Amino acid sequence: MTASDDLVLGGWDCHAHLFGPYRRFPLAADRSYTPPEALEPQYMALLRRLGLGHGVLVHPSAYGDDHSLLLHALAAQPDLRGVVVIRQDTALPLAALRSRGVRGARFSHRSAAGGNFAGSAALSDLQALAPALADAGLHAELWTDCVALPDAAEAIRRLPVPVVIDHMGGFDAASGVDQPGFRTLLDLLETGQVWVKLCAYRNLLQSPDWEVGRAFQQKLLQTRPDRLLWGSDWPHLRVTPTPDPVQLLDMFMDWTGDEALVRQVLVSNPESLYR
Repeated sequence: MTASDDLVLGGWDCHAHLFGPYRRFPLAADRSYTPPEALEPQYMALLRRLGLGHGVLVHPSAYGDDHSLLLHALAAQPDLRGVVVIRQDTALPLAALRSRGVRGARFSHRSAAGGNFAGSAALSDLQALAPALADAGLHAELWTDCVALPDAAEAIRRLPVPVVIDHMGGFDAASGVDQPGFRTLLDLLETGQVWVKLCAYRNLLQSPDWEVGRAFQQKLLQTRPDRLLWGSDWPHLRVTPTPDPVQLLDMFMDWTGDEALVRQVLVSNPESLYR
């Protein structure tokens, strides 16, 4: 089973970012990184190469409060959906976003010092804005890790919206599937309120053999296969050498090992969340 199979036709890449062209969509002055341009036509070509029909664009923190690029891409490409970044002081009318292709808002709760980038929104913003998100028909997306997640678990359970956790919860590959933070992720996933993006490679960059990630994905599949999504994380910011998204998709499919489960994660699950 590979990414070139007809099996994934019409499927979804649930995590990607756009940058530029900078002459039209400049980055925010206050930002934590300056990436190379990653353009809409390049991403649409990647979707075709992957054999997928739909994508989810996540607003990058390097754009701060300026969602012009994201909203432009959603208007131009009806097969794309979007995730914004909002804080309590963000002047973005939530009620109008769903009709423009937006389905969620992203927040960060990371353990590393300075882990939340400039331009990001915090867990406290999510707690304050959750009722408004619910009213607008939007879910929350949370970038966190298995060190920070246990302290946030109770707050997540109390939220009135679905929560999508990025990057498989930022697990520590060396600590195994029984590490407390990953156990917390499994417990949250089991509730049905929480979804998880199966995008493992960032958690494996320090591992000599990425095969160690298989056990983490299989634990998630055993817990709630109906709450899992796949994302390429294109254009793979600050990762050298840059991974090939086709190989990442093939890795996900190999680790899943079941055609029906692959279709569920790539097609059925995102259809229910992003349509």
